[in-house]
Amino acid sequence: MNLKFTAEENKFREEVREWLGKNIPAEPLPSLDTAEGFELHREWEKKLFADGWSVPNWPKEFGGRDCSITEWLIFEEEYWASNAPGRVNTNGISLLAPTIFQFGTDEQQQRILPKMASGEEIWAQAWSEPNAGSDLASLSTKAIADGDWFILNGQKTWCSRGAFADWLFCIVRTDPESERHHGLSYLLVPADTEGMERRVFGRLDGRPAFSEIFFTDAKVHKSNLLGEAGQGWAVAMATTSSERGLNLRAPGRFMAAADKLAELEKELSASGQYSKQVANIWAKSRAYRWVCFSAAAKLASGGELGSTASMMKVFWSELDLELCALALEMLGDRAELMEGSPDAYNNSSWLDDYLFALAGPIYAGTNEIQRNIIAERVLGLPRK
Repeated sequence: MNLKFTAEENKFREEVREWLGKNIPAEPLPSLDTAEGFELHREWEKKLFADGWSVPNWPKEFGGRDCSITEWLIFEEEYWASNAPGRVNTNGISLLAPTIFQFGTDEQQQRILPKMASGEEIWAQAWSEPNAGSDLASLSTKAIADGDWFILNGQKTWCSRGAFADWLFCIVRTDPESERHHGLSYLLVPADTEGMERRVFGRLDGRPAFSEIFFTDAKVHKSNLLGEAGQGWAVAMATTSSERGLNLRAPGRFMAAADKLAELEKELSASGQYSKQVANIWAKSRAYRWVCFSAAAKLASGGELGSTASMMKVFWSELDLELCALALEMLGDRAELMEGSPDAYNNSSWLDDYLFALAGPIYAGTNEIQRNIIAERVLGLPRK
């Protein structure tokens, strides 16, 4: 891997930085996990799309710029460093879209991807069930074929973006006699499907970020099947690679947060008592950066992430939690104030960030499961 950026890549970085400097909203948008904030973030997605920045690494025919994966990582660095709004369609763009590129039909790609890129359709992930979280293979929601339709019955929970999204992507059991990862299918479900009910519930900060989904004889057309019936496990594993690896948590996010932490330490810790901890976290964020660029080089040459995705997931989730926890320690009494509180430090979002980081070791596959994968597939350790 060449650690130097090319002249073209540096020019691309300047172009991204210039556009963001001119277009970022003057005032921060409300949380995208509220009804008002969700729609304002949708409008931001449309603005990005209009100028070709919503999905720069996608083909031009779907609204992208045909950027390389290295350029996309550069874009993410500049995006997070600029303090631009969060991406409300992350589940669609970062998780589902790579899977559609790999398994979707031409008709599905043409029908779904442009509307996803533009923010016209926002996607939610509906995988987990009350008795099937990290153990996805034990899910029980059924989708029974009936002519040109599937009839869905079952329940999903912890549905990210499920409160307001337009579409869901689900894993369902299309063979009712099957067990474990056999007989599963990957289904795309419109949120206005008759027989589908969503019940919104809040996360730790009280915002309606999640929903439970209930299917009662809900009809979904077979044209919304992604991949072959019964092959849903293989399709889902492609999505989990995106969820755990580069796509969901590019290093720009952690580099920007580590820089903010360093600034916080300068302002609040005159004695320098936190300097070593901050420096360690800052170094970890840069180490993760180069791991990601190394992985990108591997992908660009035709390789696959494989178990590297699990190692990356454990690293970024624990780094995020360590980073936010240290910020709260430095803030002392003010650490308990939510963003927007009158006495919050510099309108700080550190507590919000910490509460979200608590979920990091759980979503995208718990770190316990990821360590099992690493032990077996990387270290060659036997199953117990």
